[in-house]
Amino acid sequence: MTADPRLNESERLILNSIQDGFPVEPRPYAALAARLSREHGLAISEEEVIESVRSLKDRGYIRRLGAVFNSRPLGYMSTLCAARVPDDRVESFGRLVSSYPQVTHNYVRSNPLNVWFTFCYALPEELDGFLADLRNETGIDEIYELSSRKIFKIRAVFSLS
Repeated sequence: MTADPRLNESERLILNSIQDGFPVEPRPYAALAARLSREHGLAISEEEVIESVRSLKDRGYIRRLGAVFNSRPLGYMSTLCAARVPDDRVESFGRLVSSYPQVTHNYVRSNPLNVWFTFCYALPEELDGFLADLRNETGIDEIYELSSRKIFKIRAVFSLS
């Protein structure tokens, strides 16, 4: 894979570092700067790491920065949903779906069921209420819950070297 020419070396190293093993401590960006200096000889300050992460987010390289939890041991369930949304309504439908804090993923696919999203909930009636509200508010009836039979967890880390 060829490195993206729009990214400089420090940005690539920062993106590699924050994907896996983000420091969980009072000053994570200082710890990240120290780790990058130690492991890669990169002379970078805490402020420079913060500014780089901000710039990468503004430029669309980072969608969100946050922890990923295994929801089941915490008492939550999640389900994949798919909807058939007219092309001229995909953007507004997607914005509405993404406005719910329980939605962890929301994306468009080239498929008759063209909008897919994941919804997390503690009680089954929360999912039922969400889907009913979504159908009522949008007038879109073809929204399907695709419950999993078996869960496969993958670890997606993309090397940007």
